[in-house]
Amino acid sequence: MLPRELLVNRELSWLEFNKRVLSEALRADVPLFERLKFAAIYFSNLDEFFMVRVGSLSDQHIMTPDKLDDKTGWNAQEQIAHMLEKIHSFEPMTEEMFTSLVAELKQYNIDFVSFDKINKMDEMIAQKYFSEEIKPLLSPQIVDRHHPFPFLRNKEKYVVTCHTNKNDNERFGVIPIGHLPDYFVVSFDGRKKVLFTCDIVEHFVDHLFTKQKIVETATIRVTRNADITVDEALLDYDIDFRGVMRELLKKRRRLFAVRLQMSCKSEKIQKCLCRHLEVTPAEVFVQKIPLDFGFGFSLPGKVKATDNSLFYPERKPQIPAVYHQKIPIRKLADSEILLAYPFHSYNPFLNMLYEAADDPEVVSIKITLYRLAGHSKVVSALCYAADRGKDVLCMLELRARFDEQSNIDYSAILEEAGCRVIYGLSDYKVHAKLCLITRKDADGNVSYTTQVGTGNYNENTSEQYTDLCFITNESTIGRDAAEVFNNLSIGETTEHTEALWVAPHCYRTHVLELLDREIDIQQHGGHGYVAMKVNSFNDVGIMEKMIEASQAGVEIHLYIRGICCLRPGIVGSTENITIRAIIGRYLEHSRIFVFGEGDRQRIYIGSGDLLNRNTQRRVEIFAEPKSERIRKQLLYIMKTLELDNSQSWIMRSNGSYERVACQEGERPFNNQMRLYDYFGRDAEETPAPAQEPVAAAPEAAPQPGWFRRLLNRLFGAS
Repeated sequence: MLPRELLVNRELSWLEFNKRVLSEALRADVPLFERLKFAAIYFSNLDEFFMVRVGSLSDQHIMTPDKLDDKTGWNAQEQIAHMLEKIHSFEPMTEEMFTSLVAELKQYNIDFVSFDKINKMDEMIAQKYFSEEIKPLLSPQIVDRHHPFPFLRNKEKYVVTCHTNKNDNERFGVIPIGHLPDYFVVSFDGRKKVLFTCDIVEHFVDHLFTKQKIVETATIRVTRNADITVDEALLDYDIDFRGVMRELLKKRRRLFAVRLQMSCKSEKIQKCLCRHLEVTPAEVFVQKIPLDFGFGFSLPGKVKATDNSLFYPERKPQIPAVYHQKIPIRKLADSEILLAYPFHSYNPFLNMLYEAADDPEVVSIKITLYRLAGHSKVVSALCYAADRGKDVLCMLELRARFDEQSNIDYSAILEEAGCRVIYGLSDYKVHAKLCLITRKDADGNVSYTTQVGTGNYNENTSEQYTDLCFITNESTIGRDAAEVFNNLSIGETTEHTEALWVAPHCYRTHVLELLDREIDIQQHGGHGYVAMKVNSFNDVGIMEKMIEASQAGVEIHLYIRGICCLRPGIVGSTENITIRAIIGRYLEHSRIFVFGEGDRQRIYIGSGDLLNRNTQRRVEIFAEPKSERIRKQLLYIMKTLELDNSQSWIMRSNGSYERVACQEGERPFNNQMRLYDYFGRDAEETPAPAQEPVAAAPEAAPQPGWFRRLLNRLFGAS
């Protein structure tokens, strides 16, 4: 067991990550509507945190109350108490954020109407909307002996009243408003006025209960547990897996409440709700700001904002200039390609699928699917390939949390198109990003094109997340990929590979082996070096090995966006470990591992973080690019992370984070913008990273059919 002073609780670490997201909404140098979006992301993240993490720990408290966290020794109830305390501590920061946003929006003629001090004109506008747009759609309910307390849906808002009738009997009223627009935007006298529906209903609630005296009124919002495991359902249902997931989704809607949000401190209402919802006072959050910040995503479109200064400068994904010579897929011949999103367009990968569908030598396309876009172009390409007679195998993970219904729907679409659909393994989620194209020529020779990614096959998030797409014709990787798909098809995991790392058996062990190698190098007079970029880290076994490496003198740089349960910089244990986090315009999502320097250097990219679930309970895939060009590109990415002084945070030895600021005389360096410049031109023409202003990269015009004209400049004509 590691000493507790070296570790951070997983949940508290995640909350610190979300606090960093909230900090972006307070930055004066971030465009105003982008700050509003960061606020919306913070609250959306927090919703999911309550549904998943608080929900699962609440289950654990009931089922295994004596189970202790391996980082802090807290049981589930103690962890929840610490989590709620920390979330409550963020409330002043959220209020400051909203106040500053409202004040700055006023400067752009956008007013959030406050009903605490409403003027006559605004009240007339609100009255009109209430009478014409809202009241006809409301269905108020009374709670008494004859009218039981209604079920409150997850994440929907309600206006609740406490009132008395002519006999002074106290009753409660519940008004569902989740089916109405969240807000209205009214243009008046050259200004845009934003009126929240819940505020309008609260203000005119006496028009709904005309014979009662209103004592208290509040807008409320309930968050419910969403943590349901498939194993639980399989015990109860003897039906197909897709049917199991449908039943699970129905069950999820009615799980117990884990949070109650209220717009004001209404004691009678709170007492009533706590009794009916079975929540404790600590799980009640009284907010002076909107209960739901979803409007942060949509408001710019509703107010028709055209001022470019309110948004980040437009950056279009590019198709790199090197992809303009004609080489078919089958002629790639051991060549390797790297696409870096969002700097590169997703179209090259889509075109690869379509070209495989039209290639007479292609026998099959096999792919793992985890999260897909709403109107997925990837699914369209796979359906087209099946229609062209290709054997298309889709490993579709139905347990991708909150994407279950989407994946259920896509499974039916793919099957209808003629694709073979499998649902993975009972004990392991398939989180790998793997695509295999198999060809057979006229002489019977079999060859492969394999793609390994760090992110989902989702063309929408490819413009929002930083991810990597590695494509190769290397035969060993192709054989490993074929073995992975064969095992998935028969419900088994892959235990042995030649080139790929495949979790749960061939990922963690390789990481530990390469850490051991760097320890040995350091102990024999060399310089041990490790750099890793992941989203989260809590695997204790790997932590133990990193501490051993640090104690031996190995230089370790970790770039971890979210959860990190290891404290750096502690003398005698982790003093040779530095930990940084990037929070910027794009969600950092790629995973890159670098072990060693010079000729012994090994570089891997893949789908898995260093969480227990990734190393031990999921199928993940990592590949090692051999191309010197790609290796330089990956090292360049890692170098820009180290030099970033615009959107970087450094973790201190006490587990807190401090924003990295420009020093006096130092110029801003934004790694994401620098990578736009870098991937917009040939790598060999790009200088090494320097701390200087980054010029915008010229946008390359998309090249139709680029995958048929691949990389002549890069690999030579075939």
